[in-house]
Amino acid sequence: MLTLAALADDPDLELRVVVPGRDGALSEQVLWVHNTELPDPGPYVREHEVVLTNGLWLDRVEPAEFVARVVGAGAAGIIFGLRVEQRDTPPVLAEACREAGLPLLEISVAVPFTAVTRAAAAIQAADRQNALMSLVRRGDELTSALSRGAGTSGVLAVLRREHELPLAVVDRMGRELASDGAELDAGQSRAAAEALAGHPPPLEADLGAGTRAALFPVGAIGDADAALLCLRPAADLTREERDALEQTARYLSLEVARHQAVQAIEMRFAVELLDMVLSGAQRVAEVPGRLRAFGVDPDGPLAVIALAFAGDDAATRAGMAEAVTDFLLADGLPAVVAAGSRDVVAVLPFRSGRQSPAAFAPRLAAAVSHRLGGGRVVVGLADPVSGAAELRVPLSRSREACRVLRGRRGGPVAASFAELGSYRLLLESHDEQWRHTFADALLGPLREHDRLRDGDLETTLRAFLDHDGQWAATAAALYVHVNTLRNRLAKVTELTGRDVGRTADRVDLFLALEAAQMPTD
Repeated sequence: MLTLAALADDPDLELRVVVPGRDGALSEQVLWVHNTELPDPGPYVREHEVVLTNGLWLDRVEPAEFVARVVGAGAAGIIFGLRVEQRDTPPVLAEACREAGLPLLEISVAVPFTAVTRAAAAIQAADRQNALMSLVRRGDELTSALSRGAGTSGVLAVLRREHELPLAVVDRMGRELASDGAELDAGQSRAAAEALAGHPPPLEADLGAGTRAALFPVGAIGDADAALLCLRPAADLTREERDALEQTARYLSLEVARHQAVQAIEMRFAVELLDMVLSGAQRVAEVPGRLRAFGVDPDGPLAVIALAFAGDDAATRAGMAEAVTDFLLADGLPAVVAAGSRDVVAVLPFRSGRQSPAAFAPRLAAAVSHRLGGGRVVVGLADPVSGAAELRVPLSRSREACRVLRGRRGGPVAASFAELGSYRLLLESHDEQWRHTFADALLGPLREHDRLRDGDLETTLRAFLDHDGQWAATAAALYVHVNTLRNRLAKVTELTGRDVGRTADRVDLFLALEAAQMPTD
């Protein structure tokens, strides 16, 4: 690196430090050297340049004023060239530099300024050559790490051998992919992901708790899939460190792309497994092989769970399947995890005790919620089965239990199908076609009325039953007058032939509404 100290260490230049300047000034990077005899060099000198001068301006301006103008331009220092007529550096110039904290060196009469220029050029050329060699060497090491399958952690290890920087890689979902010399909590990982979502991402991210990190996007241009974080402010990094981080981020793009491709393939295979299960006898022979591919024994007892976010928000979120997978693997449970629009389903070996689905479901719900930024997560359970051939029933029941829990305002975050009410067993005992026929026979006239008149009869009926037939509570929930509610329910009776005031008719209407909401196979 070109510095005044590097120039002073060159014996051929015969430089002597007269004033070292402020602490560390001699070791700061110098941009270039600028030869001038102008009494005011300020407009022509760039920041971090060194002023070369023979002092021909001494009869036109005071040294203190000349130094002030050099300092005002942000110059790195002054090299005063001695000459036959001026064999000593003027004491007043030295004093002015000392007061300003500006380095002052003198060069002997025998050495021309062109020697300084050539030396500066040689140092910068060597720097560029060293940087290029480092770039090539680091590239070879990074390529080798990727070809060996060392992954994201292996890439970070290459960088850490050269620069002892605190590093982490976080994807756009807030998941930490690797770290070396740094520890991020869940909140910091989410903060990094939020910063990464900017267009373009910032050069620095505030991770909270007084931690700022330089951020280097990882991914294709315009599509950052992850971020390489260095837990230091960007301004504290040297040029060499920034170059190394930028190069490493480019290589990480390859590894992250590979990782995402593998995840996409696994997710497609997982979704296909659910299709195989629901296809019944047509594809049941394919299920065991698919389970084995995910490390799940198809001949042992199996369980199925379904998760979703409760309330009016979307049932699933990006990264939810990965969060479920990570939780189960941390508990030592291999699983096939498939994500859809209405839930995330996991097929896994059934184990008793702490690793049974009923035992870990509340912890799983809390972990997924925390990982994805909050919200109530519910888990639908089903009784375990003895092998892969019997997965169709627990798959349907766990998803139905999840759907019901998602619509409830409170209560437990996890429940099995059997715990949700015997009427569900009654409905499930009939095939899908029967359920649809039954629901359409009762609800069809209501839906046609609502479609033609932009009405709310079905919504009103559901609210009335949800509030246990209480008129005032239902009217309040719908923001209508009780008389309006009575008129609507009277229309329901007229169209369906079922009187909401009679228990038997209420049961029919309730079952029709539930049958209409049951998922299709």
